Amino acid sequence: MVSKNEVKYIQSLYHKKTRFEERLFVVEGPKLTGEVLKSTFTVRTIYATAEWLQANGSLGGATVKEVTPEELSRLSHLQTANQVLAVVEQPAEPGNLREDQLSLVLDGIQDPGNLGTIIRIADWFGITQIIASEDTVELYNPKVLQSTMGSFLRVQLWYKDIGAFLQATQQPVYGALLNGEDVTTHSGIKNGLLVIGNESKGIRLDIMPYIKHALTIPRIGEAESLNAAVATGILLSHVVKTGG
Repeated sequence: MVSKNEVKYIQSLYHKKTRFEERLFVVEGPKLTGEVLKSTFTVRTIYATAEWLQANGSLGGATVKEVTPEELSRLSHLQTANQVLAVVEQPAEPGNLREDQLSLVLDGIQDPGNLGTIIRIADWFGITQIIASEDTVELYNPKVLQSTMGSFLRVQLWYKDIGAFLQATQQPVYGALLNGEDVTTHSGIKNGLLVIGNESKGIRLDIMPYIKHALTIPRIGEAESLNAAVATGILLSHVVKTGG
């Protein structure tokens, strides 16, 4: 049986302040929990239904608590609780960035779904490094994690003062702008940084001087703009080249 204190504690982890203080986060559902269990992340506690526990073998060193579907619903933030919920330790920030590959730089992405989708898109295209501005939505926001579909386990993310970071970098800096080189004719980027701007305001003015190569998605119709995650996917589909 899950105590009232446990319910209160799990619910508190859906708030950024508590996640920051406790250095923990919550994942829900068989897919995300299964992927976390196969990763290097440390799972502290698993709350799962009998059905899920019977279908899953070794669960490492995590504390396991069998719960009824009704109890899981009290813990969950999903509209419909889904078999299992895990409390996971936040790892230390990744080490040094590698500068021999293409990485994304996110300037003020605010929507959790957008950040999660961008991480998932990066994973699809083999991008393993993202540098985010300090005002970008938090990685361990539950909506971000759900939107990544597990890709947050394979893509490293740093939060930095991106102005200072771009000023110091030796890598070529590309940016998604309305006026620039047609990305559909671009030869590809093997080493560099691609800056994606805020959903409504684009790339900040104080970041613009660091962008040496502007890239544009050609517009054919009348739409004023593209969703940040959609734009990221289109850009990467043209600048990430396979093979030699």
